[in-house]
Amino acid sequence: MQIGIVSDIHGNIAGLDHALARMGAVDALWCAGDAFTQDEFSNAVVARLKERGARYILGNHEETLLHPASFRAQESASVDQELLAWVRRQPTQITECIDGLNIHMFHSTPWEPSGDYLYPHSQFLHRLGDLDADVAIYGHTHTKIAREINGTLVLNPGSAGIGRPSNDRQLSYAILDTVTRDVVFDDFDDPGLP
Repeated sequence: MQIGIVSDIHGNIAGLDHALARMGAVDALWCAGDAFTQDEFSNAVVARLKERGARYILGNHEETLLHPASFRAQESASVDQELLAWVRRQPTQITECIDGLNIHMFHSTPWEPSGDYLYPHSQFLHRLGDLDADVAIYGHTHTKIAREINGTLVLNPGSAGIGRPSNDRQLSYAILDTVTRDVVFDDFDDPGLP
C-alpha cells in the first residue's frame, strides 16, 4: 500500500492541493495534524481532507481552536459547522496494522505531556524506538525525517503548509510504501507565495 502523508498544513489549501496533485494516486491519505491554525479554521483544507477520506489526527492547533475558551473562533460565521463537527470526532492518535506493519501516528509526541518538538537532533527522539510500532509518523516540527530507531521507522513528512529554514522554506510531503518500508519525500515551493 502507498500512503501519502501530509502534516502542518495550517490552512494553506494551495499547498495541500499541490501536494495531492504531485503525489498522484495513492491508496490512502494520512494527515498528522495542524490542518488549520489555532485562531482560524480552514473550511477548504478540512473539506479536502474529508472528501479524500484522510486518516486525520488532531494537532496542537486543533486542540487550541477546539478548546472551550476559543468559542469565538468556533462560532465565526465563516466556519462550516458540519466540518467543525467532523474535526471534533477525529482522534489525537491512530494505531493501525497495514500489510503486517504496526503504524502509530501522533502529532508531536505519543507520551504525556505532549507538545515537545522532536527534531532530528532531539535528545528524546530515541524514545520513539521504544514504541510498540514498526512505523511512527508524526508532524509538529515541519522538519522531514525518515530514520530507523531500534527497529522503528520514524517518519515526519515535513509541512505541506508552512516552509521552515530547515527545509529551505520549501513545503513537503512523504509517501510510505507499507510493503517495502521505503519512504519518498517531495519538496516544492509554496504555490501560494509570489
